Amino acid sequence: MDIGSDDRQFQTQWYRVSSRLKAEIGETAFENWVKPIKACDVKNSEVRLAVPSRFMRDWVVANYLDRLKELWAGENVGVRSVDILIQPTMKTKSNEEAGGQVTSLEGDALAATTGNGDVKAGRNGADQTGWESGSQIAAPLDNRFRFDQFVVGKPNEFAYAAARRVAEAQSVPFNPLFLYGGVGLGKTHLMNAIAWEILERDPSRTVMYLSAEKFMYRFVRALREQNTVDFKEQFRSVNVLMIDDVQFIGGRDATQEEFFHTFNALVDQGRQIILSADKSPSDLEGVEERLKSRLNCGLVADIHATTYELRLAILEIKAEKMELEAPRQVLEFLAHKITSNVRELEGALNRVAAHTQLVGREMTLETTQEVLHDLLRANDRRVTIEEIQKRVAEHFNIRISDMHSARRARSVARPRQVAMYLAKQLTSRSLPEIGRKFGGRDHTTVMHAVKKVDELRDHDTTFAEDVELLRRMLEG
Repeated sequence: MDIGSDDRQFQTQWYRVSSRLKAEIGETAFENWVKPIKACDVKNSEVRLAVPSRFMRDWVVANYLDRLKELWAGENVGVRSVDILIQPTMKTKSNEEAGGQVTSLEGDALAATTGNGDVKAGRNGADQTGWESGSQIAAPLDNRFRFDQFVVGKPNEFAYAAARRVAEAQSVPFNPLFLYGGVGLGKTHLMNAIAWEILERDPSRTVMYLSAEKFMYRFVRALREQNTVDFKEQFRSVNVLMIDDVQFIGGRDATQEEFFHTFNALVDQGRQIILSADKSPSDLEGVEERLKSRLNCGLVADIHATTYELRLAILEIKAEKMELEAPRQVLEFLAHKITSNVRELEGALNRVAAHTQLVGREMTLETTQEVLHDLLRANDRRVTIEEIQKRVAEHFNIRISDMHSARRARSVARPRQVAMYLAKQLTSRSLPEIGRKFGGRDHTTVMHAVKKVDELRDHDTTFAEDVELLRRMLEG
């Protein structure tokens, strides 16, 4: 008969061991590190305990293992060693046996679903992409976004090389890898490609890929449910943490605080962090300086706006994959006209291809112009807020700096309101984005400006003519 094979006796021993350890380390440390431990069994002089994450196992082994061995030997002279196992999906529940203080843990293995519906299971049944039981934490990986499907050109060659280096490295080459660039330039593609490459090279590694918004949501939920310990374990026990659109944590102090500590914990453990944003770390608005410093300490790679040559290459490859017989002049025309981002460029080709197939018309330059008339018109002239501010300041003879100042004199406030109005009319920027461009003003200020200018246009003909003149000048 195995030592301590009577389960009730075994659990009673674990209760006494954990109670003594609690008295030594204090209530807080016990709740965080000892209470979640499950006492599994004892066989061949070895006690087996289980914890829900690798992060927690490393901590318990480093800080409490020797003392656990001593305490177990005091309770059961046959115990010679203690082994700490990982059961990633254990859920804590109270056990009324053995004095009502014993903690038992149970749960099912997690499954990770990829973007193409495949199920990938890691070591110990762990979720490779960070999905929890019952709800998806991490975003599914898109099977279309791999390295061999990424078109490399001068604007993105450095970011591509950095991404490949991280994905193929056996150890962490630089931490973090920070990718930044405008919308639709390939940041998400590279993030997915890195994750796919890492998992294919070493399926045992745990990779969590999610948006900054999802991270923030999970943190707020943990606070609401008073379950921050599980949150910390979930995010700090992965091998690779990938967070997209980091700029969205700007201005959210509590989320930044937790992200800062998560960042430090992973770096200290030698775990890889990969981030993306629309701006460089130094230019992120509403982000604390200490966090900016951490983000800048690794490798920062910029993805520049696409060139004509790169856009044409992307179109050629996409047309080939679609088995689409697209005339060269059509592809060249699209590469010249659609300059904003790759996503819009591919969307334009999809529209033309769909029209050709559904209507049965030949793909020509004329039909392309007809199908994409709205998109082409939008791309012909893209007005920026900075351009609006400059033009309005010149018209009303004020300094551009007045657009961002706190001055409330009518000679300054009225032109500022006009600029806000035109920014709302001529750009696709949201009200909060416009407000930030005008000295960090609130979106309600922009709403008031738009309403005020509309009222003045209705009652002041001269003012209405000024606004209309500025609009025509900006639209070209």
